Amino acid sequence: MMYALDLIGIAVFAISGAMAARQLQMDPFGSLILAGVTAIGGGTLRDLLLGITPFWIDDHNYLYVIAVTAFITMIWPLTRGWPYRILNVADAFGLALFTIMGMSRALSAEVSITVAVVMGVMTGVAGGMIRDLLSGQVPLILRREIYATASLAGALTYAGLHHLAFEWHASVAIGMLVTLVVRLSAIRWKLTLPTLTHNT
Repeated sequence: MMYALDLIGIAVFAISGAMAARQLQMDPFGSLILAGVTAIGGGTLRDLLLGITPFWIDDHNYLYVIAVTAFITMIWPLTRGWPYRILNVADAFGLALFTIMGMSRALSAEVSITVAVVMGVMTGVAGGMIRDLLSGQVPLILRREIYATASLAGALTYAGLHHLAFEWHASVAIGMLVTLVVRLSAIRWKLTLPTLTHNT
């Protein structure tokens, strides 16, 4: 179950990266690079910090999924307004999946629940942050958009259910749903976080 969800998360984040490359009219190599860093950037950073071999080195299926997904995204016909909607929705699904899968992998490495929350949020947001930086954009987590906050909400929900010894599948589903609902609600109604002001 976890493996299948991991591959789905890789695919949807790869779509997000490839769509960003397509909007910027990058060549196929650029599209593959953005798809790759978006899909495995956060998980690679997580595994390195946990002192374990990055997941895609031992299992090349992740790289195959990235390549196939990037290729399909490059040749898929677009209609007016389609890129932005798909990019946002794909990114939201990827955020939800990777946040909880990142937490699960961290917990399997026997770290504390606090560290697992940090690893989950990192897995969810780091790939998109690298994508935005390579695309010449301000990363979403540095803007007012509710992005990392959605990841954190799902991670904390999963942490609470894990502490209460909820059944694993139910905990995963609820954690992902919380992240997804918060993120998609922010997109739909243009919800943002308040900014700090300095009065002189």
